[in-house]
Amino acid sequence: MTIGTILLMITGLLIYLGVAHRVLDRLYLTDTVAIIIIALMIIGSFFDLTISRNPLLTVNIGGALIPLLLSIYVFIKADSNRERIRTIIAVILTAAAIYVISILLKDFGHGRDIIDPMYIFAISGGVIAYLLGRSRRASFIAGTLGFLLYNLFIFYRALTGDIKGEVRLGGAGVYDSIVISGILALLLAELLGESLERLSGGPSGRGGEE
Repeated sequence: MTIGTILLMITGLLIYLGVAHRVLDRLYLTDTVAIIIIALMIIGSFFDLTISRNPLLTVNIGGALIPLLLSIYVFIKADSNRERIRTIIAVILTAAAIYVISILLKDFGHGRDIIDPMYIFAISGGVIAYLLGRSRRASFIAGTLGFLLYNLFIFYRALTGDIKGEVRLGGAGVYDSIVISGILALLLAELLGESLERLSGGPSGRGGEE
């Protein structure tokens, strides 16, 4: 069983038990809608949309399209323009950071390592997205769209002939780096945010903005 599938199963279980209710509030989702979205992501993992054939660019419905639509929805529902601007900056910086990491780890992999490079990028993207976004919503969007933006930059390089290859956005479906990065960023924001609230003596009383 893949790491991404395990993460989604754990997230779904938490939602079902009501433990993740505060997390869902930050994404403007009800428990039922969140479970439906996870189910659609799993089903959508079996379907790809071909956008370009030379160079090849495909979009997996479960691993890229649904996370993209969810991120756009959360972005539109943001409380203020300040939060939207902070989120956009976090997305760009997360994508840039992932690109730098990909260069530093260009010789990583080839069957000699204990962990797939994809998960290194996903974990790095999630952590970076949280550090830059800080809020739960901004972290999720930065983790998801930051990785998506990185992949689009790679496609641009392939399109201009700078590199050779193909780009499959969300090609690994529910266990793709885009999904893992977004989920991890959100969970980090929730866990650390909850810890800080408890240390400070309870919620800040700002109406759950973060």
